[in-house]
Amino acid sequence: MITHFHDSAARQALANVNRGIEREALRINADGSLANNPHPKVLGSALTHARITTDYSESLLEFITPVTQEVDALLTGLTETHAFTVKHLDGQQLWPVSMPCYVGDVADIPIGQYGPSNIGKMKTLYRKGLTKRYGALMQIIAGVHFNFSVSDELWQRLYDVSDKTLSLQDFISDGYFGLIRNYRRKVWMLPYLFGSSPAICQSFIKQGTAPFEFKKMGKGTLYLPFATSLRMSDLGYTNKEQERLNISYNSLAEYLAGIKRAIRMPSDNFAKIGVKHNGEYQQLNTNILQIENEFYAPIRAKRVTAKGETPSAALDRAGVQYIEVRALDVNPFSPVGIDANQVRWLDLFLLYCLLSPSKPSCANEQVEITANLQAVILEGRKPGLMLSRAGQAVAMKDWLTDVFADLSSLASLLDGDEGTDYQQALTYWSKAIDDPEQTLSGQVMATLEQQQLDHNEWVRKLAEQYQQFFTDYPLSPDVDAEFTEEATESMLKQAQIEAADDMDFDHFLAQYFAKTSCFKYVD
Repeated sequence: MITHFHDSAARQALANVNRGIEREALRINADGSLANNPHPKVLGSALTHARITTDYSESLLEFITPVTQEVDALLTGLTETHAFTVKHLDGQQLWPVSMPCYVGDVADIPIGQYGPSNIGKMKTLYRKGLTKRYGALMQIIAGVHFNFSVSDELWQRLYDVSDKTLSLQDFISDGYFGLIRNYRRKVWMLPYLFGSSPAICQSFIKQGTAPFEFKKMGKGTLYLPFATSLRMSDLGYTNKEQERLNISYNSLAEYLAGIKRAIRMPSDNFAKIGVKHNGEYQQLNTNILQIENEFYAPIRAKRVTAKGETPSAALDRAGVQYIEVRALDVNPFSPVGIDANQVRWLDLFLLYCLLSPSKPSCANEQVEITANLQAVILEGRKPGLMLSRAGQAVAMKDWLTDVFADLSSLASLLDGDEGTDYQQALTYWSKAIDDPEQTLSGQVMATLEQQQLDHNEWVRKLAEQYQQFFTDYPLSPDVDAEFTEEATESMLKQAQIEAADDMDFDHFLAQYFAKTSCFKYVD
């Protein structure tokens, strides 16, 4: 497929990538403890603000960039959002890694509050359900999500050389699901290169025995010698109940049918919690998924939703618009949790996944995908690590070498005759093929060993360093005023939503869940 992109117009269509970033970060107090005060009003409404909101907890901030085609503009905008926020935190700091800070009592973790409107109460109840199902500690693990789509011009070019048996809309959805299948086959590369949680504070292990045979460093640091991303292990975002869902990525129709089944599939374990106790809601329902957002996946097909529309209903209405990469740890060596070299490598990797042939996946391949991912998460830096590719044993190093060779051709195309940014990014990360210590997880472990610091102590020093960076960041008066105005407008929007409510919460929930049975794709 790459042979179709050697003229200048085609290369431009390929290079016009649309990107957005969602970065999560815990608010902490100066002593390193979790901040448990409400989301600061000066930042606006967490319910309606487009760029500054919260995720699970009142303490877990989420920064969302607008979509842009310029890498520098993307990261500048993300930096400005961080700077405005930190300047208004009254001395609180941002925790600059994925795994949480010291948490004494999980009961002190505050659930996100979104006001008295029906949608606000639903968002809070959903989070309460997550607490009941998985515990609050799991829900304050932070990550970075990378949103990606290609240009309309690129889709048109790809469509023009296709057999045109599908409509353009269906062709685009089919193409994105091909990308998703290829991504899943090679998703282990992300924790290998960018995983940065090989160590945790021992306070994270609250009860029972740890699921792994950790080694201990200093006073309270637990680690695995070759781990890359404990965030993605059984300590982090996993859901054993979801393992039996078997959601297919072979087409949009199959995917939506699987999601529809999942949000209707009862769970015996979650039924024990109940929906209400003494008249008070405990969770939205007793199904495996309360809502589809609860489906934990390292990548998602997405479309911007209309008012009152569920994510799957949006996909059902108009097909896939972009994909969301969800397998990224927070990069502790960047003040904003991700850097330009990572963004450009992700561009290359996702374009490679889109343009490469992508056969349908099967249950046996899913077993292989899961095994490869778990091996890299727990032992990714182990010398001589072997994985499985299409049923055949392959050295991880050899597989990386093969993929990087293909990415090199794409990098040259994207850079054109005068640029070098993509080739430089690829060169930077290619060092990690032969030297696992060049990965982010390798750099984390090397830093802890060289500085003789506990993980918690090291992260606190980083938090102080980045707080100073953002405090000193030269935010222009115009940008500051823009954020201030957006905060005010978001509070007004929330008030309007609250004033417009015209039904009680029980009826609101019934109406919401009725929408989930209205897909044109049925099983």
